[in-house]
Amino acid sequence: MPTTRIGFVGGGFVAGRHAESLAQMEDVEIAAVAEPRASARDAFVRRTGARPYAGHETMLDAERLDALYICVPPYAHGAPEEAAIERGLPFFVEKPLANTAETAERIAAAVRRSGLVTAAGYHWRYFSTTEEAARLLADSPPALVLGHWLDRTPGTEWWVDQRRSGGQLVEQVTHLFDLARLLAGEFDVVHAQGSRCPAVTGGDIHHAATCALRFASGAVGTLASTCLLRHGHRIGMEFLCDGMAVVLTERDLTVDDGARRQTVVLESDPFVREDTDFVTAVRGGPNRIRVPYEEALHTHRLTLAAARALDANDSEPEGRGADSLRAPLGDGGGRG
Repeated sequence: MPTTRIGFVGGGFVAGRHAESLAQMEDVEIAAVAEPRASARDAFVRRTGARPYAGHETMLDAERLDALYICVPPYAHGAPEEAAIERGLPFFVEKPLANTAETAERIAAAVRRSGLVTAAGYHWRYFSTTEEAARLLADSPPALVLGHWLDRTPGTEWWVDQRRSGGQLVEQVTHLFDLARLLAGEFDVVHAQGSRCPAVTGGDIHHAATCALRFASGAVGTLASTCLLRHGHRIGMEFLCDGMAVVLTERDLTVDDGARRQTVVLESDPFVREDTDFVTAVRGGPNRIRVPYEEALHTHRLTLAAARALDANDSEPEGRGADSLRAPLGDGGGRG
């Protein structure tokens, strides 16, 4: 098989995770990286042997690539995707798709016209434990969904800038919005409220938030998040069904039916699984990609609806007008 040559736009932490999994595949070469930060670029080159570039246009003009990984901050999306589409280059984009709806909608429309192979990094869909949760919930749909992302603030300076990151909902909690769609079906964001901690200086994001959800199935749910802690305290989702609780975290799945409490540990690396599916499709093999760009767009719309609700309720005394902040039920994805 000819070697599949892959370029990276962005050389930070998540790019390194993908590089590790790609390095395990036969006939895959991490050929080049475009990263404006010299320290991150040099570190990525040392790990992978990729040829370094400061900008993606220079890299794409100089290199013959078969696919592109776009692992940039939310505000930097748009130009790399458009450059890939212009060159007919399949691409994998890390979540979130962007910090705005307009950018993601524009890219999605171009992807539809191009017919390119795309994938988005909602890697929780590749957890072996998520697959087991989907099997259980298919037979016993949840009536109540509870999600938590109770964590620390990452060290990157753009993360606390609302305009650039979109805030914690867009940057992190979008994984929970995606899991809710996958495991409980489509939903509305009925209400969202956020708070800022006066003791925290620098940045303008909400430091805590709650979102109320209403599912097409009739189920209800809440998502709670904070970035005020010094560690990852609780990250995951609970699905409460008739006689059964299904609890999914980054490490394991716990099923409690009252008679027995069973925990199943995550078995395989989801990055390896999602990267394998992407590379296989790029090579013309079976397309088993679980989250192409269009599917990720449905999650992105709901995530941004919740983020807009936080901002709107900042100026609404006692949350008045919250009913006007509903996001319509999506028309794609859902269980599966």
